[in-house]
Amino acid sequence: MASEAVGGRPELSADRAWWLRVPAVLLSPSSVFFALRDDDPDDVAARSEPLLLIVWLAGAAAVLATPTASTLMDSVDYDPALVAIWAFIAGGVYGVVSYVVFGFGLFFGVRLLGSLGDYRRARQTVGFALVPLALSLLLLVPLRIALYGEDTFHAGGADQGTGESVLLALELAFVVWSGALLVLGVRVTHGWTWLRTLAAVGAASALLAACASLFLMF
Repeated sequence: MASEAVGGRPELSADRAWWLRVPAVLLSPSSVFFALRDDDPDDVAARSEPLLLIVWLAGAAAVLATPTASTLMDSVDYDPALVAIWAFIAGGVYGVVSYVVFGFGLFFGVRLLGSLGDYRRARQTVGFALVPLALSLLLLVPLRIALYGEDTFHAGGADQGTGESVLLALELAFVVWSGALLVLGVRVTHGWTWLRTLAAVGAASALLAACASLFLMF
């Protein structure tokens, strides 16, 4: 029997609370990021499955927006089912790696500005900031398929040109939304001013850009 809170109302479990916070981050992000301050082991564990879903969907959205994805169906080796499998596997790998790397970058940035928070909090702040990007997969890919049908993911198909530019602009809007949530998340989880928050995010971005540049040199 589920435990009851004061007043006889059922107490919300930590697992259910964090699943409900996934869509809530789009409407009331401050309350979600504030909840990341809780270090209770049960509460921390309850975030793992929602975060895995967010990261996986965001990764799939990212790989499907790449030039590689735009021509997948030109190969005789690919059909719609295989494209979906490719997006699932490649998106999962890309999402998890990005989650770890961007989490470390943010951890470096906030520590540089005096944070005492741990890597887990920085990583989870990144994770919940990715909800808009994950949402873009659920909205834009079905829209693309509905508009262009079999031309989707074909080079030179009907989904190229103005339509492709509009979809790309929409995808970038979701990326900007995620970026704005990341800045807000850092501010809320640390209780910082906007200036200190922006400095920390800027330091994290500089580190990641420098690492990317070194990687491209070799």
